[in-house]
Amino acid sequence: MKVSGFSIIANATRYGYPVVEAVSSILPLCDEFILNVGKSDDETLVLVNTISSPKLTIIEREWDMGLRDGGRLISIETNHALERCTGDWCFYIQADEVLHEKYYPTVHSSMKRYLGDESVEALQFGYKHFYGSYDFYQDNFRGWYVKESRVIKRHPDIVSWGDGMDFRHRDNSKPKARRIDAEIYHYGWVRPPRVMYTKNIGFHQLYYSNDEEVKQIVPSVEQTFNDLGHLKRFADTHPAVMKERIAAFDWQFDSKIDEQPPDWWRHVVLFLQPLTKRLKRWTGRA
Repeated sequence: MKVSGFSIIANATRYGYPVVEAVSSILPLCDEFILNVGKSDDETLVLVNTISSPKLTIIEREWDMGLRDGGRLISIETNHALERCTGDWCFYIQADEVLHEKYYPTVHSSMKRYLGDESVEALQFGYKHFYGSYDFYQDNFRGWYVKESRVIKRHPDIVSWGDGMDFRHRDNSKPKARRIDAEIYHYGWVRPPRVMYTKNIGFHQLYYSNDEEVKQIVPSVEQTFNDLGHLKRFADTHPAVMKERIAAFDWQFDSKIDEQPPDWWRHVVLFLQPLTKRLKRWTGRA
C-alpha cells in the first residue's frame, strides 16, 4: 500500500498558516508528499523548504487569479497537486489543518482495511475547530462543518471540487465515504487578531474579484473573533508538531464562555434552528 499526501499553500508567513505543522503531521503516514506552492509575496518558499524530508516534492506555480470567483481556484490548484500523486490512497491536508499523532494507528489500519473494498472510496474525519486561542473550540454543528473526507483513493474520476473543501466524482456525485474514528484539528481561526484580519482579507480574495466587496464582507480587526456563544474548553493534548507554535501564543482572547447558556440549551436551540427560521419566514419576521 502506497500513500500520497498533498496540499497547496501561498503566502503562508504573511497569513500565519501552520503549513509546516500541517504537512509534518501526516508525513509519517505518507510515502510521498506533493505540495503546490503558489507564487507568494513573502517567505513561503523558504518556510516550506525547512521541512526536511525526502518524501516532499514542491511544485512552484503561478496561480491564475482570474479563476478565483467562487473559490474554484483552490480546487483547480489542489487538483494540480493531486494529479502528481502516485499512491493507492491520497491524503489531503489543508494548510491550517493538523492530524494528531494519536490517530496514526486508526488512519493507517483503515487505509489497509478498505484498500481492496470497492464500496469505500474515501475516509471521512471528524473536525475540531479551534477558535481565538488553543484553549477553545467551536461546539456549533450548524455553523461549522463536522466532517469531511480527507483520504481518497486515487482515481481519475475523483477530484477536488468547488472551493476545495471536499471531493466529488466528475459528475458531481460524492465518493462513497466511510467515517473513521479520527479527527482533524483545524487551527484556521487561531492567529493574532491583526494577522487573522489580514488572512481573512486574503482568503476572501480567493472568492471575490472585487477588493472593495471583500473589505465590506470581512469584519474589522476589533470584531475578528465575533463568533461566540458556542465555545467549549479544550482539555486534551494538541499534536506534538504544534508545540512551538502554541508556546508562542501572545495575544488576548475573550471567549465570554461564562456568559453562554448551558450546553443542553444551546444544543436544543441549534437543533431547532431550521424550524425557527421557517417559522420566521412564514410569519414575515425573517
